[in-house]
Amino acid sequence: MTDAISFVTGLKWADVPKPVKARVKMALLDVIGVGAGGAGFRAARISQGFARDHLGGAAPLLFAEGHASPAGAAFASGMSIDALDAHDGFNPAKGHIGATLFSSLWPYMAGLQGEAFLTALVAGYEFGARAAMAQHGTVPDYHTSGSWGAVTGAAILARLWGLDHETARHAIGIAEYHGPRSQMMRDIDHPTMLKDGTGWGAMTAVSSALLAQAGFTGAPAISVEQAPTYWADMGERWFTLEQYFKPYPVCRWAQAPIEGVLALRRLHGLAATDVAGIHVATFHESIRLATNNPKATDEAQYSTSFPCAVAMVRGDVRPADIDDDALGDPEIVRLSNALTMSETAEANAVFPLTRLAKATLTLKDGRELSSDWMQPRWDHTAPPTQAEITAKFHAYADEPLGTERALAIRDAVETLEDTSTDRLVALLSQPIKRRTSGSSSE
Repeated sequence: MTDAISFVTGLKWADVPKPVKARVKMALLDVIGVGAGGAGFRAARISQGFARDHLGGAAPLLFAEGHASPAGAAFASGMSIDALDAHDGFNPAKGHIGATLFSSLWPYMAGLQGEAFLTALVAGYEFGARAAMAQHGTVPDYHTSGSWGAVTGAAILARLWGLDHETARHAIGIAEYHGPRSQMMRDIDHPTMLKDGTGWGAMTAVSSALLAQAGFTGAPAISVEQAPTYWADMGERWFTLEQYFKPYPVCRWAQAPIEGVLALRRLHGLAATDVAGIHVATFHESIRLATNNPKATDEAQYSTSFPCAVAMVRGDVRPADIDDDALGDPEIVRLSNALTMSETAEANAVFPLTRLAKATLTLKDGRELSSDWMQPRWDHTAPPTQAEITAKFHAYADEPLGTERALAIRDAVETLEDTSTDRLVALLSQPIKRRTSGSSSE
């Protein structure tokens, strides 16, 4: 068995295969873009204010005014990214590594060599993928990404700080013990700002590493030390290459249905006014995304019917389409309420590694049109191109940041391995522009 801590602390940039190096920079640009897009949403603003007012310190906040403690800055970063459900994910985890990982490192990102920061990110994706699978394989309940994300963040902070093996064990053990074992399906059934536990996971990661550094002890992490089969291939199989990216800012479970609706819309040249109803056949978890009339963006992001209706009406699903003030479009509301769902054994059998859905449109003239079985776009088996991720970054970041600043961030990420993190940190520490519309604006 490969010792997980030794792998994390010993990984060098020269050890990382070239495709992994390219992919981690793509993932970094993507999570930054999502953070910029989410920073003005209400959940993010509340979290930023909480961190400033109650978790004070000198660490800069991501895309917001003011400062907080490192744990507070990590919390606010995680909530800003998670406010817009568009960040990368990992199918076996039914969750997301990058958001909690980046947020755990954010308070300590300044002053690093870019190569060292990128290597830490790779180590985090490799550790996080296995931590997620190990927890899912050893614990009966399905917990949010913040649970195993806290363990991952603590491990990578131990690397950054040069903690010895035993102290790193304690940091990881504390994080597993105190990590947010939040039950994911509770927020699926009752969607709120809680989301995927990202902010609390990042805050726990920072707190756990700081406690261990000060001499606080923690019980050995079960998912790391008592689940050896999940850790045996570290350095051989690179799970950084097996992350998916999201073309739409909603739960991954709703994205195959969206693709089915869009495929029919394009193939038959349909307008929303042609459609009387939509039916989606898919897997159980997608059925649980059952909010037809979302009253807030968090409900819209954890809905199958609403983004499918948006896709039918607008031909795409963008952040502006699921922001608070965009939820009252009468044609979208009509189609969202006209969407029904059924659970199929075929789709259930392949979940979570594959997410299948089939859409059927009932037209007002009585015809029924059905899509093929669809999968979400940008899975790791058919990843986006660099150009596609760059276009997504600008679609999310240009408005809140301004095009000039977004271009500077993109350049800083592209050249990061040859410079320090300071320029990028300076660009990310400035607040977003005041938004001019939407109930999530200032």
